[in-house]
Amino acid sequence: MSNLSIFFLVSFLFISLLVPNLVLSSSVQDPELVVQQVQRSINESTSRRNLGYLSCGSGNPIDDCWRCDPNWESNRQRLADCAIGFGRDAIGGKNGRIYVVTDSGNDDPVNPRPGTLRHAVIQDEHLWIIFKRDMVIQLKEELVMNSFKTIDGRGASVHIADGPCIKIHYATNIIIHGIHIHDCKPAGAATIRNSPEHAGRWLASEGDGVTMFSSQHIWIDHCSLSNCKDGLIDAIHGSTAITISNNYMTHHDKVMLLGHSDSYTQDKGMQVTVAFNHFGEGLVQRMPRCRHGYFHVVNNDYTQWGMYAIGGSASPTINSQGNRFYAPNDRFRKEVTKHEDAPESEWRSWNWRTEGDLMLNGAYFRQTGAGASSSYARASSLNARPSSQVGSMTVTAGALSCKKGSHC
Repeated sequence: MSNLSIFFLVSFLFISLLVPNLVLSSSVQDPELVVQQVQRSINESTSRRNLGYLSCGSGNPIDDCWRCDPNWESNRQRLADCAIGFGRDAIGGKNGRIYVVTDSGNDDPVNPRPGTLRHAVIQDEHLWIIFKRDMVIQLKEELVMNSFKTIDGRGASVHIADGPCIKIHYATNIIIHGIHIHDCKPAGAATIRNSPEHAGRWLASEGDGVTMFSSQHIWIDHCSLSNCKDGLIDAIHGSTAITISNNYMTHHDKVMLLGHSDSYTQDKGMQVTVAFNHFGEGLVQRMPRCRHGYFHVVNNDYTQWGMYAIGGSASPTINSQGNRFYAPNDRFRKEVTKHEDAPESEWRSWNWRTEGDLMLNGAYFRQTGAGASSSYARASSLNARPSSQVGSMTVTAGALSCKKGSHC
């Protein structure tokens, strides 16, 4: 091996070890403060609705930030100011140029054509990506995204389906909004370009809808996801500063995995907000399934599950507030929670709390963690919006039908 080859190999190994630590150290937030900020946003949005300040106010602070503007198409990048929770600082392609996707086919993973979604997402610059018309995009390999990108499906019906789907890998500041993601399939090892300067060999993909790997400042909002081979949304290998909101998820087994494995302790820095989503028909488990980190699950609507709704292992902190849980009719499936891969003597100390959740049809949440830290206890004492309002806050979850010149 030449000296030059040795140099590049050593450099690669050094960066591989260093980057996950940088991701965590730059993104870990005080969970108490973030929960308070979420609460304040919800309260302010609901107060404006009650006072009649917004004719289309819903009490959902994300939606009320931008959906009342009939000129949303001219003000698309205002969306980047509307996230809440741990992913609130994700700016996506804000302040970048608008890139219009015109070509739904011709997916070339190595040399993507201008006008395709793949060509847009690999660029090095900030880009706000929109679509010229309705389209179905069937990818040949995973869509590997570069940093500082927004995929904005408003104004068109855009489906990524029937092939490999979205991969966010060592990237930051990504917004994915208003896309239908479904029927995602595995693919074999392949060469894929992830920047104008670099194409490399990627391992086989598993058929996830959206996968985040060692990435940060990610916001997935108002997407419709269903029927993928593996997970609908997965965040692993030290990913953090994530908000998953206003999505509509149906017809899937393992919905959402947050945390790589029990032994991957770098996920202790993972922080995720799961808010205003509708977990609908045909779902089985993992809404979400958590490891190690801090997970704020707030004002979601759970209308069906086959095994359980929220689960986890490796002592994650789960803060469940103001959700609506409707249990299945099976009397053995009433429990919302599932403590996994540990004896009861161990999981009894995990900090899992429910506050203001509405339990219907016999649903129940097994609280644990009598030894919760004072910081966690204060965070848990905050009130989300009443669970009775979850229906109105999540009624438009999923990809929206936005028309030019009117409220979205």
